[in-house]
Amino acid sequence: MKSPEAVIEIGSTGIRLMICELSPQGSWETADFSEQPVSLGRDVFTNGTVSRDTLLQCLRILNRFREQIAGWKIDNEHITVIATSALREARNRDTIVDRIQVKTGFNIRVVNGIEENRFIYLAVLEVLRRDAPRIQRQNTVILEIGGGSTEIMLFEQGKMAAVHSLRLGTVIIEHYIKSVTGTRHDARRFLEDFIKNAGVNLNTEANLQKIRQFITVGSEMQIAAREIGKKIGKRIRSIDRERFSAFVDEVQQYSADECMARFKIGYTEAKALPVGLLTYKLFIELTGVKKIIVSDTNIREGLLLSKLPGQSNLQEDFISQIIASALNIGKKYRIDENHALYVSKIALLLYDKMEAELGLDKEARVLLEVASILHDVGMFIRASDHQLHSQYIILHSDIFGLTKDRIQIVALVARYHNGPLRRLSEEAFLMLPRSDRTMVLKLAAILRVADALDRSHSQHITDIRIILKEDSLIIKTPRTDNMNLEKTAVSEKGDLFESVFGYNVRIA
Repeated sequence: MKSPEAVIEIGSTGIRLMICELSPQGSWETADFSEQPVSLGRDVFTNGTVSRDTLLQCLRILNRFREQIAGWKIDNEHITVIATSALREARNRDTIVDRIQVKTGFNIRVVNGIEENRFIYLAVLEVLRRDAPRIQRQNTVILEIGGGSTEIMLFEQGKMAAVHSLRLGTVIIEHYIKSVTGTRHDARRFLEDFIKNAGVNLNTEANLQKIRQFITVGSEMQIAAREIGKKIGKRIRSIDRERFSAFVDEVQQYSADECMARFKIGYTEAKALPVGLLTYKLFIELTGVKKIIVSDTNIREGLLLSKLPGQSNLQEDFISQIIASALNIGKKYRIDENHALYVSKIALLLYDKMEAELGLDKEARVLLEVASILHDVGMFIRASDHQLHSQYIILHSDIFGLTKDRIQIVALVARYHNGPLRRLSEEAFLMLPRSDRTMVLKLAAILRVADALDRSHSQHITDIRIILKEDSLIIKTPRTDNMNLEKTAVSEKGDLFESVFGYNVRIA
């Protein structure tokens, strides 16, 4: 029997409701969809706050959606409401979220840019998996331009090279034009300068000229695909680059009314269409691709996929991209990759041995792996107190698939992999919820021991068995010669492990 699930997205230019029917096998079909325009982005990107009139407009729409959802007999447990860049940047965000909760009963989750990227990735991956699996493992860009932000992901040979959420969207560009009383020519110059600088930065993470596949998500590109694209899958179209360029130039000459008439779209979409298409075109021109792939999917589908059971392949691929993203950050800061991967391997071995008494979920294992890979990234700045620099770099990096609070945990675990434990009293640690503080302590305790086992950065301990015996964690290895450095390191860094788990750590 199919069960319904509702997802609401509060975006910069509209509020959208998607109702899906889920099968016990984990597949789903869209059963209902509604969309209403709002001026959230115009308010926030102009004045910094959501106005009273816009709040009332949002409440009317959401209450209407509440009635629509009630018709499907969906309870609150199966309703998810997310808000993206506009509400995320609003100075009165907390007040708005509270009023919506009180007046509609909806609990809003304000997602950050990295979460948006995660949902977009899952949605695109599912479409490719179903329609065009042959094109997944190439040098690829995935790009979505919204009202308030641009989400971009770079892949090399199918592995995540970089992920960014840029403060650039159709509403922001529109506001810029008005603020300087500019023309569309001024808008183009602004965009060209912005995207050129973005391209320079992106080229440090992946060679854009080697990009072979450009995948786009977004309503503007879907309009272009319907007009000039060629269907290559059930939900995928391909557009020739030269034809797309000519189409964009043509649309630049249209007024909003002309866009409405030509493409049969609403005023909000029509107003954003020329500048949205131009932005896509300028990003595409950074690469050498000949074709553009347009995926008919969205952030709501990605959110739904993240919640579905029976999506083990998607989740495994997603985790592998988190690790690939961490490795690419490490390479950027010239980590000792062999040491990082070895420490990661030992840390996960310890985690799996201790799993029954850790009391942590599967996500914690991923966070430990990321922290293990990046624990020495601060060496790029200075070897002395490098753990402090590691914390800073991680905190200010975009790690694909991890929210800001999860990155905070990774940064603290990396910080505490080395140095005296008195720093556990710092504010950043104490401000965490109790469950997160406990996770940091457990993961840092494991990482300290794993790092100690490669004190020489030589990876010469190749066969390790871990035994839990009474009050001791015994690390057994057939190699007993030349182990003095590791034994000393374990005695120095095993203090947190003993304090947290009650086990004395020793090498035998």
